[in-house]
Amino acid sequence: MIDIHCHILPGIDDGAKTMEDSLLMAKKAFKEGIHTIIATPHFNSKYDNRKPLILEKVEELNQALRQANIDVTILPGQEPRIYGEILEDYENNIIQTLNGTPYVFIELPSNHVPRYTEQLLFDLQVKGLVPIIVHPERNMELIERPEKLYRLVEKGALTQVTASSLCGYFGKKIKNFSIQLIEANLTHFLASDAHNIVNRTFKMEEALDFIESEFGIDYIYLFQENAEYLIDGKNIIREVPTPIKKKKKFLFF
Repeated sequence: MIDIHCHILPGIDDGAKTMEDSLLMAKKAFKEGIHTIIATPHFNSKYDNRKPLILEKVEELNQALRQANIDVTILPGQEPRIYGEILEDYENNIIQTLNGTPYVFIELPSNHVPRYTEQLLFDLQVKGLVPIIVHPERNMELIERPEKLYRLVEKGALTQVTASSLCGYFGKKIKNFSIQLIEANLTHFLASDAHNIVNRTFKMEEALDFIESEFGIDYIYLFQENAEYLIDGKNIIREVPTPIKKKKKFLFF
């Protein structure tokens, strides 16, 4: 199994604090059947994790994993918070795409969708990049206005749902929206977004079991194959998206 979103690099964001933490996370991942992890440290106003630093840290961690005989491979990635100059910074070797492919993560703020989002995602695609919106199920505006996400996906953006969201660890509302995203073909990847082995761990096995019981084995194949295609820079499987119908609220007098 491949995990395309994980904060396993030590000491550079709110994920693993030390190399020992990173190794413990890798051991936990291996027990869940994960053999390849894309390290995706935050890149935002708080964490200035640029491409050269990420590449250096990935090499250090891979070396430590080999010495510890942990059979997990780390690939470079990044989780940039959306901002206006992201394309310019990509051209200046600051943005790290996922394993050097055209796929690039985009993190939205947790409570809204910036007005320039649609234009920026379009500009990225014109440049040959493929934007992947991470954990859209945790964005409050998208939960309330899912048609916004539908429009972004219809225009070429991809999305990634978090395993813990699907398993209910972020609450019932986020779990239900995660299910709706799968039902409407509005998400293309499942990943852990793991930060540690205590309260923000992988939950990939649990999520896949849930997906198989709710949607069938074909959806497991879809998510697993898309992760494989992503790290190779190939075109992923995209089913035709459909709008999520908002449930009507009934007033009783």
